[in-house]
Amino acid sequence: MPLYLEDFIAGQTFTTAGRTITEADVYSFAAWTGDNNQVHTDVEFAKGTRWGQRIVHGMLGASLCLGLIARTGLFEGSAIALLGIDDWTFTAPVFIGDTLTLSVEILSARPTSKGGYGVVERHLTLRNQRGETVQQGRMDVMVLARPVESPAS
Repeated sequence: MPLYLEDFIAGQTFTTAGRTITEADVYSFAAWTGDNNQVHTDVEFAKGTRWGQRIVHGMLGASLCLGLIARTGLFEGSAIALLGIDDWTFTAPVFIGDTLTLSVEILSARPTSKGGYGVVERHLTLRNQRGETVQQGRMDVMVLARPVESPAS
């Protein structure tokens, strides 16, 4: 059941279920983005890097945030548009085999001047299975206001 603009209150926090990143995820992401950087796709090359293993594309993690939110159902049927990604930081690497969860903190929810919808400001924190923050930032979204019920005829 989706939540509407009026259902969101500053300070609310939602945490998603986890998702384990697989080798297939990395190769699929590389294929459809064209980002075949060796640090993501070449085991032998990656052994010589500072991490000693392949790292997951940063944007795969950022994209996964939207999928994790979708799994909650909070915005399904009420989201209109992603408004932007702001102040996004990559604070630690993500490795193949890591299980990621997402915390969504509602910063504010306000109607627009046109009515019928509004803006929900959200701070997202993506964490690995050890609770380490690997990415974080803002992803604000436009959502529908709760439909007005018409009086019975």
